[in-house]
Amino acid sequence: MTDFQKYIQRYLDLIPTETWLEEMKKSGLKTANFYETLSADRADFAYAEGKWTLKELLQHLIDAERIFAYRALRFARKDKTELAGWDEELYAQHYFSKDRNLVRLIEEFQAVRKSSVLFFKNLNAQQLAETGVANGNEISVESLGKLIVGHNIHHLNIIEERYLVG
Repeated sequence: MTDFQKYIQRYLDLIPTETWLEEMKKSGLKTANFYETLSADRADFAYAEGKWTLKELLQHLIDAERIFAYRALRFARKDKTELAGWDEELYAQHYFSKDRNLVRLIEEFQAVRKSSVLFFKNLNAQQLAETGVANGNEISVESLGKLIVGHNIHHLNIIEERYLVG
């Protein structure tokens, strides 16, 4: 197993059932429900200096999901163009989260998640099995869908472990 496969597997291992599309819906609901309970002050909370605020974390989930879904779209349509990686820290420097309205961020997350669910739900087995190269690594369309789920669950776990203590 390559380092990349190990890296991806740590996210895939977080998906509690084989029905990853259902888990995509569930993790999306859990994320939206959590954020809907936050006060504006709490949404700007970071558990340590230099760590993302809860709003920044939500924006990260939105951006990552868009990128993973875009990659999946390209590969599902047999586009073999190698896709570049992305720098999540660079993106975070340009979120301007303090200026963002939490309700609108939640709406954006829900819209992106609904779009992802519809996209992956309508792919056939052949499309899900298609592969492509992103950031120098080969990955399948199905793995990208699962990565959206596992990545979301990973960050929900971080929220519980680091943001909700104290």
